[in-house]
Amino acid sequence: MMQLYPAIDIRGGKCVRLRQGNYNDETIFADDPVEMALRWKNEGAEWLHLVDLDGAREGRPVNHEIVKRIVSETGLPCQMGGGIRDEDNIRMAIEDIGLTRVIIGTKALKEPQWFADACGKFPNYLALGLDAKDSMVATEGWLEVSQVSVMELAKQFLQVPISAVIYTNIANDGMMQGIDQATLADLRALAEMGLPVIASGGVTTMDDIHALQKIAADVPGLIGAIVGRAIYEGTISVPEACETLRA
Repeated sequence: MMQLYPAIDIRGGKCVRLRQGNYNDETIFADDPVEMALRWKNEGAEWLHLVDLDGAREGRPVNHEIVKRIVSETGLPCQMGGGIRDEDNIRMAIEDIGLTRVIIGTKALKEPQWFADACGKFPNYLALGLDAKDSMVATEGWLEVSQVSVMELAKQFLQVPISAVIYTNIANDGMMQGIDQATLADLRALAEMGLPVIASGGVTTMDDIHALQKIAADVPGLIGAIVGRAIYEGTISVPEACETLRA
């Protein structure tokens, strides 16, 4: 069964969404991310996807006190990414903040052996954040595109106790244009490797949910979908999406 992950992106203490990860193209959806988290819980969400946008830019956690409140007040398992690039911050995220899953992106690309070792020290807590453009990995809060392919990076972690691979096509993210066929093909290929994969970026309507569900029926490794702008602008209803994915 696939899981729906409502996204709460935090910048300057507020709940926002960026288009294509562009910090200059921001929409503020709520002044209190905790209230938004409680709303998604009340509408049926069983997990939350949190992003510390300030942390992603600064390379260290910034909004962790708000995240800690979300974890505490919702009681839901939460995954978070953004600026977590050393073991001390991983430990803080798990032990102090109470996160169920910690997403590592930039550091995993730049130091894959470090990431593999960290997965060994924190088994099934760490997720690989694969942010991609044209199937190439993007880093530094999407500010750079590397010369490493998504598949090449993912293959390095097949024997590692990884919690999930979160694949985001940044060209689609926040654009409300749906998931393109190339992204669906990448998601299928990653899941066929045997990795637990969560789709992110471009999930705009229930058609996208159904397209992902179709892949998951063939390849059980596709375990979830992150939804952001679509639930804030009302093109996807959280209760309907949760009910569909549980069916």
